[in-house]
Parts: sequence; C-alpha cells; structure tokens
Amino acid sequence: MQTVSVRTTQNVFIQYPVASLGDRMAAGLIDTVIVVAYIVLMAYGMSLVEIDSAAMGISVLVIPSILYHLLFEIFMDGQSPGKRQMKIKVVRTDGTPATIGNYLLRWLLRLIEVQAAQGMIAVITIAWNGRGQRLGDIAAGTTVVKLVKQQDVTAAEIFTLAAEDYVPQFPNVTMLTDRDAELIQQALEVYRRHDNLHPAMIVTEKIKTKLGIQTDMTFEAFLTTILKDYSQLTAGK
Repeated sequence: MQTVSVRTTQNVFIQYPVASLGDRMAAGLIDTVIVVAYIVLMAYGMSLVEIDSAAMGISVLVIPSILYHLLFEIFMDGQSPGKRQMKIKVVRTDGTPATIGNYLLRWLLRLIEVQAAQGMIAVITIAWNGRGQRLGDIAAGTTVVKLVKQQDVTAAEIFTLAAEDYVPQFPNVTMLTDRDAELIQQALEVYRRHDNLHPAMIVTEKIKTKLGIQTDMTFEAFLTTILKDYSQLTAGK
C-alpha cells in the first residue's frame, strides 16, 4: 500500500496510507449531496421571498457551490465535510501541510477534470497514477491520505521491555510521556523502513533538549537507549 509521511505538530513524520479511490468517491458523493441540498433549500427560500434577480441567484446559489471545495479545504485544513466523514485529508506529497496556493491549483483543475468531465478524468488519473493523485494533485504537489485512527498506547505496547537486570543510562527519561516514546518509536521505524534520517534526527535533538542530555552516541543508539530506559523505569506505572 502506498504511504505518505505526514509531519505532525511535533515535527515528526508519521506514515499514512494514500486514500483509496472508493473513499474519495464516497467523500465526493457526500459533498455533492450537501451542495445539492444547499441549492434546493436556498432556491426554496428565495422563492418564498419572491427573489427572482439573476445576480442574486448567481451570488447565492452558483458561487458558493463552485467555491465549496476550495473554501472548506482552506478553512478545514485540507478537508471538506465529505472528506472529514471518510477520514481523508489533502496533504503535500512531501508530508507538509498544503498551502492556499496548493488548494487553489487543485481546485482550478478540479473544475475541468471533475465537474466538467463528470469525474472520469479524475477517476482514470487516480487509478493510473498509483499515488492517489488526480491531475490537480499532480500539478499542486498534493495527494489525499487516509487518517488512520491513532490509538492510545503504553510503553509496553510500542517496544519490547528491557531485560530485568538492565541498568538505565538516562534516569531522567521519566520526564517523558508514552506519547513521546511512541514518537521516538515511529521515527526509528521511518528510518529503518525507508532510510529517512530526518524524523529521527529531529526527535533526537528534541529529546536531548528536553532532558538536558549531551552524548556522542549515534542517533539510533541514543533513541534505542532512551526507549529501553523509559521501558525499565516506567514499567508497572
């Protein structure tokens, strides 16, 4: 399964799977229902107050419908109501949050490949591309990922406990939390599976700063030791 490394607010990259074509189509259907319901309700409301101005109709009905995806993605951090319901989100392919420029470019091409072409261009491109990208995504450098639920974990669940006779090297690791330990584990997994140093290096500096540690250990040895120390010193808590 194709994945994308998404940067969290802690500056750590977490792997998320690319959203499936089915999820994106379901999200699109939900958004379409919302837009149609909006148009019907507003048109009905305008008829009750006897508004028959073409300019008013365009400003109240047409423009919001056209801008629906752009505005929601900008103000809902890469999601529309349909995307939120399906737990998918627009991100840049480098894992960083998409910008207004990214949203604008993919929206402009959406008008052609989704709305004007009845969605066929988008479906074909996503299926052919293999990275969950339609033409707008390719041009904007974005894709859509599935937000897999991050379950609460304990130290014992995210790494093997140290041996009972193990002597911790950094006693102040008790200042860390299970969430910190989880981020360390994830950073190490990204390095070991994808040979990507960046997340592990960022985590290493953050942990050293937080704990006031100075060491010549390699980042991998340091992070592994931190996990073992944390496991040993927090076991049973």
